[in-house]
Amino acid sequence: MKYGLYKAYNDLKSALKLLDGDDPIMDTAIYHTQQCAEKALKGYLAFKKEPLKKTHDIELLVEICSVIDSEFEKLYECSENLTPYATAFRYPDIYLEPDYDEVYEAIGMAKEILEFVEKKIEG
Repeated sequence: MKYGLYKAYNDLKSALKLLDGDDPIMDTAIYHTQQCAEKALKGYLAFKKEPLKKTHDIELLVEICSVIDSEFEKLYECSENLTPYATAFRYPDIYLEPDYDEVYEAIGMAKEILEFVEKKIEG
């Protein structure tokens, strides 16, 4: 795996492991879905030798990638959904953690972005 995708895959694996079993850790699992998508998109930018922007905003990263390849535009909905998980559920608030279905859906979106980027890099 090239250009940072190793780290993205580890975040996806972490999310899956944290969701598995009798005592899932939902808040941390959903955080790793955001991290997976962020690292995959930054991996693509590194592959294209583009400067990496210090941001956790997946929507912005998709926008930057879309300038290079307009097919990235199909990832906007996933990016819009995943971006808030960089900070949501990390601090005490009214909602301490997401439910299982929300985490499961976020894993699917992170996987979609990662697989899309992998295909772009592998050509």
